[in-house]
Amino acid sequence: MVALIIAAHGELAPALLASTQMIMGPLDNVEAVDFTKSEGPDDLLAKYEDAYKRVGPDVLFLVDLFGGSPFNAAARFAAVHPGVDVVTGVSLPMLIEVSAGMNGADVPTLVKSAIAAGGSGIRTYSQMQTTVSTADEEGDEL
Repeated sequence: MVALIIAAHGELAPALLASTQMIMGPLDNVEAVDFTKSEGPDDLLAKYEDAYKRVGPDVLFLVDLFGGSPFNAAARFAAVHPGVDVVTGVSLPMLIEVSAGMNGADVPTLVKSAIAAGGSGIRTYSQMQTTVSTADEEGDEL
């Protein structure tokens, strides 16, 4: 089973995990790693190593920003740990989708799922209104 490590600036990772569990229920093999102002990349690497020891060896990191410290440390970690990959742009839709598909999936499959869920989770109200108006004119319902 693939494990997840969620990592982000500030308290975002624990908050995302808590919100996901509110919707999905308790999750096994998922760790949240925060990154505070007083920490540096080596602190993150130590936290990642601790989390990895609890959930490894196949791990998908879901991090907030490409090029940010959580990503950079996760990329360094993945470079020396086979079976580990990193996806940026973590969001609640992404976490729900990936956590729902964790059982029996491998890391590459979950990477594809994370990317798809991240993209499809972005919607706008104005586009929704256009879709509803068009559907109403055609007699279709949502």
